[in-house]
Amino acid sequence: MPEAGAEWWKSSVVYQIYPSSFNDSNGDGIGDLPGIIGRLDYLKRLGVDVVWLSPVYPSPWDDNGYDISDYIDIDPRFGTLQDWDRLRDGLHERGMRLVMDLVVNHTSDRHPWFEASRAGVPDKDDFYFWRPGTKGGPPNNWGSVFSGPAWTHDPGRDEYYLHLFSPSQPDLNWENPKVRSAVHEVARWWLDRGADGFRMDVINFVSKNPKLPDGPMVGDYGIFADHAMNGPRLHEFLHEMHREVFDGRDVLTVGEMPGVSVEQARVHTNPINRELNMVFQFEHVDLDHGPGGKFDPRPLDLVEFKASLSRWQTGLGDVGWNSLYFNNHDQPRSVSRYGDDGEYRVESAKALATTLHMMQGTPYVYQGEELGMTNAGFSDITDHRDLETLNHHRTMVVTGRVDSEKAMAGIARMSRDNARTPIQWDASAQAGFTDGTPWIAVNDNHTEINAEAAVADPDSVFHHYRRLIELRKEHPIIVHGRYAPLLEDDPRVFAYTRTLDGRTLLVLANWSGGAAPVELSGDIVGTGGRMLIGNYPEPERVLAPLRPWEARVHLLD
Repeated sequence: MPEAGAEWWKSSVVYQIYPSSFNDSNGDGIGDLPGIIGRLDYLKRLGVDVVWLSPVYPSPWDDNGYDISDYIDIDPRFGTLQDWDRLRDGLHERGMRLVMDLVVNHTSDRHPWFEASRAGVPDKDDFYFWRPGTKGGPPNNWGSVFSGPAWTHDPGRDEYYLHLFSPSQPDLNWENPKVRSAVHEVARWWLDRGADGFRMDVINFVSKNPKLPDGPMVGDYGIFADHAMNGPRLHEFLHEMHREVFDGRDVLTVGEMPGVSVEQARVHTNPINRELNMVFQFEHVDLDHGPGGKFDPRPLDLVEFKASLSRWQTGLGDVGWNSLYFNNHDQPRSVSRYGDDGEYRVESAKALATTLHMMQGTPYVYQGEELGMTNAGFSDITDHRDLETLNHHRTMVVTGRVDSEKAMAGIARMSRDNARTPIQWDASAQAGFTDGTPWIAVNDNHTEINAEAAVADPDSVFHHYRRLIELRKEHPIIVHGRYAPLLEDDPRVFAYTRTLDGRTLLVLANWSGGAAPVELSGDIVGTGGRMLIGNYPEPERVLAPLRPWEARVHLLD
């Protein structure tokens, strides 16, 4: 069993598994729980402390499992509850923990709760948001995250129901205490079974302006963000859930919160408020979105990017806690997005990881990130499986707003499918992921980028991640040190210090493919120190110019 301890999650590193793309044990082309169990020794070798499992519940699979039809079972495509028990035990025996994905802003439209609500069953009637239409149309002008209106008309009730995502994902009405009680019961059920916490999907959407007013128009629809995110009862709901579910339990709780501010996150993660351990914020990963949104990307402005991350570091440094991530199941691969997935793929993958892991907070590693996996390289819309991507292509191309070439350029860079191609275990057919036909194509570069080769190469991206994780265990300054930014206006160098008990950690990373000078005062360096980790041979002096995509960490005297 993992060792218990106060705030153990602060010194932990979390590894996210997207089950359908991790490892397939039965040849049906879909990853599963037995497949994960077969790779636990790999995770142990990497050194991670926690596995976060993306949804494995029964689902019609309209949104890759985030449309849940039963919260207390396992979808047959992934296995059984007994398989889950074996996974839990396998992780615990290796000293690792298991965190589940809790998706409770919405359910599937095939969940028994929604079917009963649609039928007008009294105790489920207002489990969801039902409203009559206005002027022959929806109750308000909100648009869905996945394109189109956020309301769908149900002929049986002759009313509209709210869905901030797909029409197959109706929003639960958290204003109803029976809804909250049902959610609490689900969470307790998993914790009682041995789960070690939850990642809570778009949890700041659960409190909405009860009047459901129109939002400001952008394009064809109103933006709901002003009225359906960070709503008036959010703190109340989270505090209630902590009291009813988490109080007295040694668990990790992280809330996904698009649009959350530093000030709001301070409240959510301040232990005195008893809400959440940490939040996933989106500010830094939204900075390369262009005027047309995520599928209209613009080049990353590193100065702006550094300012954002530094604001979160200093804003939560004395209260609360940060989550640290560049990658997850909803983001393109960071080495293609922020780094160089060509000549300097290995160096840039290591530089990005070093930059992130030395900050204050809990690092999250998304499957394949530790191998330097790149974007999918799909060139045709038929290669894609992601609902958001397909809806965007249909909206933009079929309606003639942009031509297919421009639409596909944005999709190639930013589609969620970039993160969902199968893990590249070896150079064999289908990358060792499956003996069958994978549900989504394997990246062609798996013959070069794969776990078998990475584990065998002591200078690989994998072993760099392993060493970063080891350093977190060895040096309290990485967990608890105070963060201070350096070279804030430098367009190429990401630099900062961490300080604790009179010691200083200096982190330097060149986010460019050319050499970059390090223009810092000698006062920072002092009498020198030792390099803890780097992705090039150690330089002759601490402030030597940084080579292309070089990153190094110095523990100063």
